[in-house]
Amino acid sequence: MALSLGELAVRFGCELRGDPATRIEQAGTLSAGAGVIGFVASTAYRDDLKRTQVSAVVLDARLAEYSPVAALISPNPHATFARIAALLHVRPSAPPGIHPSAVVDAAAQIDPSAHIGPYCIVGAGAQVGPRVQVGPHCIIGAEASLAADVQLVARVTLGPGVRIAERCILHPGVVVGSDGFGYAREGPAWVKVPQLGSVRVGQDVEIGSNTTIDRGALGDTVIEEGVKLDNQIQIAHNVVVGAHTAIAACVGIAGSTRIGKRCMIGGGTGINGHISIGDDIIIAGFGMITRSLEKPGMYSSVIPVEEARTWRRIVGRLKRIDSMAARVTALEGAAGIAEPPQQEDNND
Repeated sequence: MALSLGELAVRFGCELRGDPATRIEQAGTLSAGAGVIGFVASTAYRDDLKRTQVSAVVLDARLAEYSPVAALISPNPHATFARIAALLHVRPSAPPGIHPSAVVDAAAQIDPSAHIGPYCIVGAGAQVGPRVQVGPHCIIGAEASLAADVQLVARVTLGPGVRIAERCILHPGVVVGSDGFGYAREGPAWVKVPQLGSVRVGQDVEIGSNTTIDRGALGDTVIEEGVKLDNQIQIAHNVVVGAHTAIAACVGIAGSTRIGKRCMIGGGTGINGHISIGDDIIIAGFGMITRSLEKPGMYSSVIPVEEARTWRRIVGRLKRIDSMAARVTALEGAAGIAEPPQQEDNND
């Protein structure tokens, strides 16, 4: 698809600086050439902008003076560029119908406009809505439901009763509705606790490859609308993830934790079970969250990387903190200095 800059400016509410008749065929990087539109969202790329030979760029007003090519001025260049790229690069959709190799239970309901790909399995009572795209080797469990325009890319597994709302995208290897890690201790052994709930996923959620979301033990695990989940995330049973929260790769969330709306959680973070994280909280990568966090803001619990010898010295000093504290207390006592009141330890 090719569109003029004038059409893009009107469609996305941008100020246009340049020839409105310039034709744009694709989105790309600043190092591309004619027919390409790029974007700049940071002054760190100002030199790249000055050298670009693309046909146009999306940027904000503070960078416009550095652009040697036509520009679309937007207060949020990244988001505007994303919408333009989606318009120029429409994902092909498979034709409606059920592939001959698919196994579909007679009690399943498949909308005529939906596509069921090769080697898929659709269980009894499952409901597949309008324009749903189910890629190869997907499994849709009994009584599961997929609302309009959902896309299961490939090898996605949905457990019984899982509900996926409109326009969700689930990437290869996603598992939604597997049993939660629920066991009761009895002497030296473990007794499995039946996982009787399911999973509810809200509108416009995207779930990255090989992410797993466990079904609830009694109630449901809930992923609210607009949530974005990266690859290889583990979400345990009865977790609630609030609307428009974004979680990066390799995060592990233990059971019955509640995460608020509009949070951002960095990759590799571990979150303890049965705690609450409030709205608008940012957690830096590789964090370890062991207690509830309610106040909005940014939190971190990792010492940034250091050269190995420096790191060993830091660790050595950390190990000596208790003995150093005892020596300081003894010296204060000998000097007649009153010990200050101890602060409450919030890390337990």
